Amino acid sequence: MGYAALLEATGRVNDLLNAGSILSWDARTMMPKGGAETRSKQLATLAVAARNLLCSDEMKRALEAAEAEVAGKNEDSVEARITAQVREAIAYHERIPTELLRRKTELGSATHEVWAEARQKADFSMFADSLRAMVEINREMAQAIGFEDHPYDALMYRFEPGTTKAGLDTLFARLREGMLPLVRAIAQADKPRSDFLFREFPVDAQMDFALSMAQKIGYDTHRGRLDLTVHPFEISFTRNDVRITTRVASDYMPMSLFGALHEAGHAMYEQNVDPAYTRTPLATDLVGLYAVGGVSFGAHESQSRLWENHVGRSRAFWVNHMDEARAAYPGLLDDVDAEEFYRAVNRSEPSLIRVEADELTYDFHVMLRCELEAKMVDGSLDVADLPEAWNAAIKEYLGIDVPDDAKGVLQDVHWSSGQIGTFCNYTIGNIMAAQLFDHATSQDPGIEAALEKADYAPLRDWLTDNVCQHGRRFGRDELLERATGRPLDPEPYIAHLTTKFSDIYALA
Repeated sequence: MGYAALLEATGRVNDLLNAGSILSWDARTMMPKGGAETRSKQLATLAVAARNLLCSDEMKRALEAAEAEVAGKNEDSVEARITAQVREAIAYHERIPTELLRRKTELGSATHEVWAEARQKADFSMFADSLRAMVEINREMAQAIGFEDHPYDALMYRFEPGTTKAGLDTLFARLREGMLPLVRAIAQADKPRSDFLFREFPVDAQMDFALSMAQKIGYDTHRGRLDLTVHPFEISFTRNDVRITTRVASDYMPMSLFGALHEAGHAMYEQNVDPAYTRTPLATDLVGLYAVGGVSFGAHESQSRLWENHVGRSRAFWVNHMDEARAAYPGLLDDVDAEEFYRAVNRSEPSLIRVEADELTYDFHVMLRCELEAKMVDGSLDVADLPEAWNAAIKEYLGIDVPDDAKGVLQDVHWSSGQIGTFCNYTIGNIMAAQLFDHATSQDPGIEAALEKADYAPLRDWLTDNVCQHGRRFGRDELLERATGRPLDPEPYIAHLTTKFSDIYALA
C-alpha cells in the first residue's frame, strides 16, 4: 500500500471520467433526442461514482501511505505533485454534498436538450426555468466551496484556479484600454473584400479540407477523428483517443475550417501530454472531474487560439495553402489570391456570435458574459432579465442590435451544461497564446522561418516541450514562468493585435 496503490486508485477515477466523456461525446454528436433523459442519469451515476471513489476511505489510506513514501522528495517531483493534487481534490469535493453534485450533473445533461430546442426556436422563455435552476445550483456550489470576496471566485476555481472577479476586472480594464482605440480606428477604415467566403461550399468538401488542415498542423488522426456538431468541442478519452468536432455553414466556409483548427489545438495539447501521465492525476482534473491533461481551461484555450489565430490566420499560412484551398473547392476561389484570403479571414467588424467573432472583437464577447454571469450568481441580475441585459451590453460594447435570442443569449452551450465561471478562460487563453508565441519565436527565430515554409513541427515541438508534455504538473502561472519567464501578461497580446490589424487596415 503506497504510491503505486494511489496511482491505481486514481487511475480508476480516470477510467470513470473517460467513460462519462464517451457518453458526453455521443450525446453531442450521435445520440437521438429521446436518449437525453436516461443519458443524464448515466452521466450523473458516473460523476458521483468518480467523486465517491476519490473521497473513499480506500483513496485516503492510499494517499496517506503514498505521502509517507514520497516524504522528503523535491516538491517539484512528479510524486510530490500527484499526492498534493489528490489531497487538494479530496478537500475540495468533501465540501460539496454528493446530492448537490448529482443534481447538478443530471440537470446539466437534461438541460442541454432544452437549450438546443430553445436555441432552434429562438425563444429564451423555453430555457429560462432550466437556467434559473442551474444558476441556483451554482450558487449552492459556491457556498459549499467557499470564497472570500465574491461567489464567482469559487465557481471560476474549477476552471481557472486562482482567478478572481477583482483580478478579471483589472485585466479586462487593461484590454479595453489597449484594444478600443484599435476597434474604433478600424470602424472608420475601408474593409477588405470578403464576398468569396460566402459562396456555396459543399459540406463534404468543407469537412475534408478542415480535417486536412488540422492534420497539417499536427493533429494525429490515428488517435482522433472529426465529426459534425451544433457547437464545436474537443474531448479526450486519454491521450490515445482525442476527438474533435466542427460545425458547417454551406454559405460560409471559414466556420468549419477555423472551428477544426481551434479544436485541433485543444486536441494536440492532450495528444502530447507525457505518456507516463496516462490515467494519473497529471492527466485528470480531479477537482473539476474531467479527464483532461491541460492544467487549466485557459491554458487549454491558449493552444487552440494559438493554432487558430497565430498560425491559421497568419499571412504565411495562406501563402502556403491557398492552392490547396482552391483544389478543395474547384472554381469557387479561382478569383482570390492568398493576400486577399488572408485579409478576408482577418476582417474585423462587430458581430453577434462569439464563435464567429474576429480575433480583435472576440474578447468583448467574453467580457460581456463574465459580467452577466457574476451578476446572476450574486443575485443582482434576475434570469428573466438576462436577454434585455445581454442585448444592452452587446449594443454598448459592439454597437449592434440583437435580432433574436438564438443570435443573442441562447448562442452558447456552456450555461446549459452548468459551466458557469468558465468564460474567462477564453480571454486568458488569448493572452497566454500571444505570450507563448511571442516568446517561442523570439527565443528561436527558426520557428518563424519554419512557419514561412509550412513546417509546423518546430513550433509544435516547442509547445510540447514547454506546455503540453507537463500535463497538470505545474500551475498556470508556474507553467508560464517556466516557459516565458513571467506570469500572465496581457502586453504581448495587445502588441500582437495592434501590429496585425494596423498592417491589415493600413493604420498610422
